Amino acid sequence: MLQRKISARLEEFYKNKPHKALMIIGARQVGKTYIINEFAKTHYKSVIKVDFIENPEYASVFSKANGAEEILLRMSALFGDKMIPGKTMIIFDEAQQCKELITQIKYLVQNGTYDYILSGSLLGTVFKDIVSAPVGYMDIIEMYPLDFEEFAWANGVGKNVLDSLKRAFEEKITVDAFIHERMLSLFELYLIVGGMPAAVSTYLSTKNLRKVADEQNSIIKLYKHDVSKYDEKNRLYLNDIFDLIPSELNSKNKRFILKNLNEKARFDKYYDSFLWLKNAGVALTCNVADEPKVPLLLSKSQNLFKLFSNDVGLLSAQYGDDIQLKILQHETTINFGSVYENVAAQELTAHGYPLYYYNSKKFGEIDFIIERDGKVLPVEIKSGKDYYRHNAMDNVLEVPEYAIDEGYVFCNGNIEVCGKITYYPIYMIMFLYKKELPNEILFHSDYSDLNDNS
Repeated sequence: MLQRKISARLEEFYKNKPHKALMIIGARQVGKTYIINEFAKTHYKSVIKVDFIENPEYASVFSKANGAEEILLRMSALFGDKMIPGKTMIIFDEAQQCKELITQIKYLVQNGTYDYILSGSLLGTVFKDIVSAPVGYMDIIEMYPLDFEEFAWANGVGKNVLDSLKRAFEEKITVDAFIHERMLSLFELYLIVGGMPAAVSTYLSTKNLRKVADEQNSIIKLYKHDVSKYDEKNRLYLNDIFDLIPSELNSKNKRFILKNLNEKARFDKYYDSFLWLKNAGVALTCNVADEPKVPLLLSKSQNLFKLFSNDVGLLSAQYGDDIQLKILQHETTINFGSVYENVAAQELTAHGYPLYYYNSKKFGEIDFIIERDGKVLPVEIKSGKDYYRHNAMDNVLEVPEYAIDEGYVFCNGNIEVCGKITYYPIYMIMFLYKKELPNEILFHSDYSDLNDNS
């Protein structure tokens, strides 16, 4: 069983009985169904699974139902004694097949008799279209492929080693040379295997990279099937865009160029297709920010962006041509910059950072800029030996009005601090977390001094 961070989030969510349903969204094959089933079996006396693809007739339970009691009455006809009040988890799988469910979940939660989890591979594309979303009655968690730390767990890297690496990251102290080299080797393996659970499990059980590639290609075919099945109107655009991700990342500026799709392409014509791929969890968009100032959202450009794969292993499989051996042998024909950047995009996304990059004719381009501790942090990803060259970052750090205190460069070297710039090993991108807000933010106010009697 692969250890996943989302398991702890499920534990936390249901610990205090929040009187909410939980929706888990994410791309196909990231492990949603498995994690939900394991959690439910461990914590509930009875588990009912309603799969709307395997049993499409279940959708009729919610069709024109008049409130929770009518829905539960219909469900009891299907599941009978399995519906134990207060001790049952009801899993609605492939919930995108039943839009009525998402609008009815409010009434089921208000009833309070059972707990509910919704999941599905394309909920991100369906949910955005639902007007009567059950605000206040459902939380949403997005699930991703295994990040690099989870991949390290799967490959037997011990807690003591990871704790020491995290301490080195926080205190900016050099990593032991042996551990550093071993972690770089593990990172290279991650470039090939990626984080799709089926690919990781195949590698762990067989150590055969050819079989890993077979699993990855099966997932890619599944994604293309989803495109053709769920968006018939735009499926030609979607397939073209999906197929172009590897070559666009391999280009000099890595920015997605519409003319590579069609010489006469207009952004507004393709916008819905880009949005569909993002909402389906298949692609990650990284928009340009016009200025490196907080909040970055205010300077976000909609029509200038990079497009990354949701999983570096799938990206490597799309490159094809025995890329596994080429990566392991460090062949110069491989643009390691594109796959390194894809890992960074995955990690930042999984850690809750919206993706931005900065590009200026005056200063140059910075791979990523993020908001951390209320300030902008520029991040460069370097795959080669010339990682001390980062003119754009140097330029931006010298602009007083930007007030940027430091920059990070993730590379193949060990930890090193030079002025405002910290060089980190590329695998330490796994520690670039957002600081979580406290559970309570209390503010005691007293405005009695404004009382007329004072």
